[in-house]
Amino acid sequence: MTGDTHLQYITGGNLAAALTESVTVTGADRLFVLTDTNTSHLCLPLLQGAVPIDRATEITIAAGDINKTIASLQHVWQTLSDGGATRRSLLINLGGGMVTDLGGFAAATFKRGIGFINLPTTLLSMVDASIGGKTGINFNGLKNEVGAFAEPAATLISTQWLDTLPDTEMRSGYGEMIKHALLDDATHLSAIIDAGAVPAKGDDWQDLVSRSVDVKRRIVAQDRHEHGMRKALNLGHTAGHAFEEFAMAGCRPVPHGFAVAWGLVVELYMSVALEGFPTTVLRRVSKLVRETFGRFDFTCDDYECIYGYMSHDKKNTAGQINFTLLSDIGRPVTDCHADKELVFEAFDFLRDGL
Repeated sequence: MTGDTHLQYITGGNLAAALTESVTVTGADRLFVLTDTNTSHLCLPLLQGAVPIDRATEITIAAGDINKTIASLQHVWQTLSDGGATRRSLLINLGGGMVTDLGGFAAATFKRGIGFINLPTTLLSMVDASIGGKTGINFNGLKNEVGAFAEPAATLISTQWLDTLPDTEMRSGYGEMIKHALLDDATHLSAIIDAGAVPAKGDDWQDLVSRSVDVKRRIVAQDRHEHGMRKALNLGHTAGHAFEEFAMAGCRPVPHGFAVAWGLVVELYMSVALEGFPTTVLRRVSKLVRETFGRFDFTCDDYECIYGYMSHDKKNTAGQINFTLLSDIGRPVTDCHADKELVFEAFDFLRDGL
């Protein structure tokens, strides 16, 4: 158990009992469980026998971030309505970041807000999407363009789910963990690099997952609605979201954590130029990203298009692109600006300098 009563780390076979306890506390009158087409057959059966799951109406949406859309959201709303959900009903989100983002937003908006519980099943959702109270969907080709801040009644993190994940999903979560380590300290960064992206067992990640989560929770606690310090968590995301949007527009989507990792290289390069970030760390992280995530598929002819996606980032103000950069490990600098020439130099470094 952590300092927040709604967040629990579950070990061994205790997930069903913890879920039952968390649901009981809410006093919900009707239960619904949101899955995607992957977690419906890979994860939901592992919870059969848990009273809340046996009582719940399942709502299934198509897997993949490309389906984090208003159409999927409408499907969830409609099923809640058809199932007689009231303001005292509860939605259990069983899945990765797409499920917890969309499910949290559906719950936050249905009847002006019903309760929800997050059961993150991917490394990415454990360390990022299910923590911090951000919910939302993609809209008009832009990442998380529509959403709301809404806290779950509980978030139950069990690394047992990691044993169900393919290599790509593990690496995607690892990308966000690199970011958290950069925001923390050199010891944490070394531990992440030494761990590598694919452990033998999910439980091998327990300590690193909890450390990554604690970094995010510590920052969020200072600035829940992202007016100041929480902007530090956007490190790698201004470029990373633009890479995601560019790839999605070309019908060749990339995992979120891959895009964040490539975005980290771009924004660390800018950090060196603008904030004096150590070049040795840039090189170390760049090598790690290249070895773990490969290269992002783009050319210099795509720079203007990707820069255009950056210009639509929801974090921008007064027509200026806002970046979170670092002056050193653990020393974020928010609301930074860079001219287009430097941004394009950083793209060059990502393509050719690794």
